[in-house]
Amino acid sequence: MIKLKKYEGNPILKPKGNSWEGLCVLNPAVIYDEQSGLFRMLYRAAGNDKQHYIYLGLAESRDGFNFERVSSTPVLSPDINGADGGCVEDPRLVRMGSYYYLTYASRTFAPGQYWREDKEYFGFQPEYGPKFLIYNNSVTHLAVSRDLREWKKLGRISDSRFDDRDVYVFPDKVNGKFVRISRPMEMCGEGYENEKPAIWISYSEDLMEWGAPKLLMKGEQWWENAKIGGSTPPVLCDYGWLMIYHGVAVKDGGYRVGAVVLDRNDPEKILARTKDFIMEPEFPFETEGYYNGCVFPTGICVKDGTVFVYYGAADKYVCVATADFSEFCKAVFTEGKL
Repeated sequence: MIKLKKYEGNPILKPKGNSWEGLCVLNPAVIYDEQSGLFRMLYRAAGNDKQHYIYLGLAESRDGFNFERVSSTPVLSPDINGADGGCVEDPRLVRMGSYYYLTYASRTFAPGQYWREDKEYFGFQPEYGPKFLIYNNSVTHLAVSRDLREWKKLGRISDSRFDDRDVYVFPDKVNGKFVRISRPMEMCGEGYENEKPAIWISYSEDLMEWGAPKLLMKGEQWWENAKIGGSTPPVLCDYGWLMIYHGVAVKDGGYRVGAVVLDRNDPEKILARTKDFIMEPEFPFETEGYYNGCVFPTGICVKDGTVFVYYGAADKYVCVATADFSEFCKAVFTEGKL
């Protein structure tokens, strides 16, 4: 049976104080830095302002479980008068060469406290304008850094005609090209092979301009029949690229977790895919929050034969689950082999 073991000390990061991270911390990107021996985490955070501006904070750990914040202010913030003026959220992080590459979801205007029935709208609707401006759609941006503290925002890398998040890049080129995973919400239904939002793959020469996306995978099981999306950037294992993804069920709206193995040289080829979910909401900190019933992986690290999968819980906390990396990959490949 394929399992991820949830850490008994979860949540590993909770909201702090009444500042920019006083309401929620969630959906982290995590990198293990071999030079320093540190797990380094960028986490999504927000305070209790009605606009619900969203930031990224930085925390570090020696063991992958006990994290300490290393900055009293956000390391990445919305540019109020810029394209990401409402939020910088749901980071995914890879390292290539001497740089860290960060993809993050953004909105032009602050999203408001989306879980409230009396949520306010903080944008404006001009007579003419881009769809993402009028509807405050999510688009994905790219930023680069040498140290995870100082960032250069490079701009939008997703198609602004679609509400596109769960976007990240592979940590290495494949056949000389960069590879991107995305989940454009409107690319489904009539005229598409997938009835519900699904996972797409595309390629680039420079990380900024991307070719036409191709459908990679769509929901197949009951726990992923509302939509699926990519979760963690893939990591190489003995069988190919291991990638964690999430599925949402029509039955209860719950977010659950699956895994796939993609061919190392042809990531459009799925070699194995879990049929049953490998993680679901169970504990109060996963079932009671700002989105009830949600485990949402966004970070993955491998250290000393252990895989660490970091996830947001109920849109309020940061948690982690682990497994023996070799055994986990073998189980995904053998039990899910297509």
